[in-house]
Amino acid sequence: MRKQFVVTLESLLSEDKRITLLLGDIGVFGFHQAFEKYPERVYNIGILEQATIGLASGLAMLDLIPVVHTIAPFLVERSFEQLKIDFAYQKLGGNFISVGASYDYAALGCTHHCPGDVGILKTIPGMEIITPGTDKEFDSLFRQCYANGKPTYFRLSEKNNTESSEVHFGKANVIKKGTKATVIAIGTMLDLVLEATKDFDVTLLYYTTLAPFDSQTLKENSESGRILLCEPYYSGALSSNIVKALFPQKIIFDTLGVPCEFMENYGKAEEHDKYIGLTVENIKLRIKQLVYA
Repeated sequence: MRKQFVVTLESLLSEDKRITLLLGDIGVFGFHQAFEKYPERVYNIGILEQATIGLASGLAMLDLIPVVHTIAPFLVERSFEQLKIDFAYQKLGGNFISVGASYDYAALGCTHHCPGDVGILKTIPGMEIITPGTDKEFDSLFRQCYANGKPTYFRLSEKNNTESSEVHFGKANVIKKGTKATVIAIGTMLDLVLEATKDFDVTLLYYTTLAPFDSQTLKENSESGRILLCEPYYSGALSSNIVKALFPQKIIFDTLGVPCEFMENYGKAEEHDKYIGLTVENIKLRIKQLVYA
């Protein structure tokens, strides 16, 4: 997805002179052509994430469209107050593009992990949150809403689903219909969930926009009242959205995601997935437990 981000931004930089790219000493080489072509609109600010968000808000006040890019924990956790006050409170538009997702950079340890980003950003009123599952989906979603005047977070990952879906900002996709339960796959979880649900009579919903949350599609596809939410970040970040969307319907609800703990074992992201149970086998088990609860 990160390579697609470079391609998408370079294309839009040539089309829209309002776009200004601010890098946090990340992705500098990837944008070397953009630095040469648009030196007045592409800057490496360095390891100054909080100041960068403040600078970006100033650009937004001048009717420019800032795009800020760095690793997730530095963009979200270190700069949370600036995102909240400088952008959301001021009702300014900007685009915040992270990489690293939950623990894509597993070997760098917890300083470079950020499974809490979605849960944190959901507490900011008006913050839009997008979790594409493929390069193509990122390109489509970014083009749809980069200039909508809202603060928007794009959660990029080193993982990609096998196939892209036709995605629309603010709208969930109905991948298949069933009767026994509804399984919700978020972003890069879709491949695992597709494999896990292929032999089950369940509905599968795919969400790439998390905020604003598409309550209507969920309401129309949850007749069974049995819901399994599969998330690639701290488990339960969308729980309140789901409960509120389905109230007063009685539901049996389970979540599968990253547990709220530090991943202190060094290794590959896939090894973390296996350790915490983000696997096809565990999703199958959760569906069986849900259907026969």
